[in-house]
Amino acid sequence: MGDPAGATLRVSEIFHSLQGESTRVGLPTIFVRLTGCPLRCVWCDTPYAFSGGESMSIDSILAHVADFACATVCVTGGEPLAQKACAALLGALCDAGYRVSLETSGALDIAGIDPRVARVMDLKAPGSGEADKNRWENLALLCANDELKFVLASRTDYEWAVATCRDHALFERCPVLFSPVHGALDAAALAQWMLDDRIPARFQLQLHKLLWQDARGR
Repeated sequence: MGDPAGATLRVSEIFHSLQGESTRVGLPTIFVRLTGCPLRCVWCDTPYAFSGGESMSIDSILAHVADFACATVCVTGGEPLAQKACAALLGALCDAGYRVSLETSGALDIAGIDPRVARVMDLKAPGSGEADKNRWENLALLCANDELKFVLASRTDYEWAVATCRDHALFERCPVLFSPVHGALDAAALAQWMLDDRIPARFQLQLHKLLWQDARGR
């Protein structure tokens, strides 16, 4: 079967920044952004990760990550699970002592991921143009260590997200986060809807966009 540490992945970039989303927002984090994604959300802010990148072994990724001297790592994309060796990378990062999270679209199977990894799953709302790609079987696999994120572009998206959470008892399963699409949905409006409706979810803005707009490596 070969040595998992010698497996290769195509990497778009590795960088050190502040976590811009999830309950870890503001925490210094090393980001490992893998290349490739089967989705094409209309508001995607990382289309450069669809292709290109550098082929790296898991050992070389670990060596690069170690250079930053930071305890928290986020594996993101693109869609990281589109690469088969992603699970091995996540396990290797956990074995190395890092606090690891995975940012995934929810379109691919999240089973089989090392249980030490916090899976931050982005369920696609209708406004993304990719709601039909949601893998609904993933919802039953989420646990308290995971997080579920909804990026919303309209009132319709918001109502869809609330109904989805209630229909699947997601507020009771794991932390749920609602965030507005940057530049498409007024953040204050979303916050007020959540307050008016007593929604037990966390409101969030993309911290990295507030600090650095759309700069790469941030």
